Amino acid sequence: MGRSMTLGMQLLLLQVAIVLTTVVGTGLTAMWLQEQQLREAYQERMIAVAQSVAGLPVILDAFDDPDPSATIQPVAETIRKASDVTYVVVANDLGIRYSHPNPDRIGEKVSTDPAIPLSGQIYVGTQTGTLGESWRVKVPIFAADGDVMGQVSVGILESELREDFLSGLGLLLAALVVAAVVGVVGSAWIGRLIRRRIYGLEPDEIRAMLETREAMLHGIREGLVAVDDIGRLVLMNDAAARLLDVADPDAVLGAPIESVLDQELARFIASGEDRETPVLSGERVLLVHGDRVSVEGREVGSIAILRDRTELETMLRELEGAQGLAEGLRAQSHEFSNKLHVVSGLLELGHVDAAIAFIERVGSGGALSSLDEHDGLADVETAALVLAKRSRAQELGLTLELDPASHLDAAHGDVPRTDLLTVIGNLLDNAIEACGLGGRVILSIRDDLDPGAVVVTVDDDGPGVDEKLRDTVFEPNVSDKSATPGKPRRGIGLTIVKRVATRLGGSATASVSPAGGARFTVSLPWVPARPAAQAVTIGKPS
Repeated sequence: MGRSMTLGMQLLLLQVAIVLTTVVGTGLTAMWLQEQQLREAYQERMIAVAQSVAGLPVILDAFDDPDPSATIQPVAETIRKASDVTYVVVANDLGIRYSHPNPDRIGEKVSTDPAIPLSGQIYVGTQTGTLGESWRVKVPIFAADGDVMGQVSVGILESELREDFLSGLGLLLAALVVAAVVGVVGSAWIGRLIRRRIYGLEPDEIRAMLETREAMLHGIREGLVAVDDIGRLVLMNDAAARLLDVADPDAVLGAPIESVLDQELARFIASGEDRETPVLSGERVLLVHGDRVSVEGREVGSIAILRDRTELETMLRELEGAQGLAEGLRAQSHEFSNKLHVVSGLLELGHVDAAIAFIERVGSGGALSSLDEHDGLADVETAALVLAKRSRAQELGLTLELDPASHLDAAHGDVPRTDLLTVIGNLLDNAIEACGLGGRVILSIRDDLDPGAVVVTVDDDGPGVDEKLRDTVFEPNVSDKSATPGKPRRGIGLTIVKRVATRLGGSATASVSPAGGARFTVSLPWVPARPAAQAVTIGKPS
């Protein structure tokens, strides 16, 4: 089976058909209008001639002569030749002709019905007479007393009308031919232009490309976002909509990118920078690779590929904590080894009392603390997180204290456990990094102050937060910590805390701490779902 007609040929034939139909329709309409104008022009001329003849005194007076045609015929012929009509016939009320282009017809009765003009009315129409088919006008001739005493018939042959019409038709036909040629040439040019704009592709090729594009866009796991050269969103696949929390990606197409995406992500994509960087969007950390898009050397917009690094960032933080814990364990092992050597030496020397006193003096020691058995945190996961952070703080030469008044039921209520742990972990990381050697961090977790909320407060004795930055410290990149390759991105912990609190309907604020540094307070909705389990709290470090 042969290949179907190409798109260019289809466009050309369609446009040629449209052009020819338009030209022919316009030409026929123009010819009909021209023919009507020609008839109207002759009609006005014939009426004027007929009425002028009917009103001439010489014509009226001649009706009383013994031979009216002797006077009327010369006058009628003179007027006929001067007005360029086929005939001027004057007849009495009996229809007897007093003038005619053919003198032999004078004295005969008119060949058409004279009833209308003899009734006092004007007749206009096409009739067939002695000279052939003609376009004629008949007007009555009134006597002095108002009676109709005859008629004047003025006409022009239809053949002459057609000849006049055809003589003026050449210019119109030439204009129509020129219009048709220009239309066909223009159609061919438009077809070539369209083909060039679609890169010479055929409809089946375009359909295949669109199907492949849709399959690729909706099938890849990476998010894909594209904007045009004026910053409007033109493309967003399903993966990007999921990563950016956009419910209906089709509904936001054409909107300014700043109105759809977070400001940091929008600025990076619109800039078209050819690099890869982590960007915070909502509560997700995205790895974004941006680039400019050029078509035939002309920049048409920007494109960005999005990958979710939230889990990777979390794993990096957990790995960092695990490394710190391992280092603490190694330090503790070394410390216990030294203490055992001291005890062993004292016993070998026989100083039993000194060995016992040494053991009582150093206590349990070590970098890791144990859980106490008094009221406090009943949530084991929260207690474990605080224990791990305390170990990290001790490793760095800091002190992490848990407010003795802290209270948290094991029932997690309306706040997802992950969200609460995210808030506590990020606040403690921020405070630990803010404090120097010998610093102090105080954590308070209370769900017994307000039955509908759990309040997390972290105080430190670090440099604090400048008063001018307290409203913006939760914004992305408001941090003096530089990023380190292989480490989680800095400056996003407080932003995530704020966004989690906002999403859950809570709040996050920064203020001055009584300890001398910064105080961060986060309030989250909290409705215990079941009676609290036995509390597990974290004891004070030794």
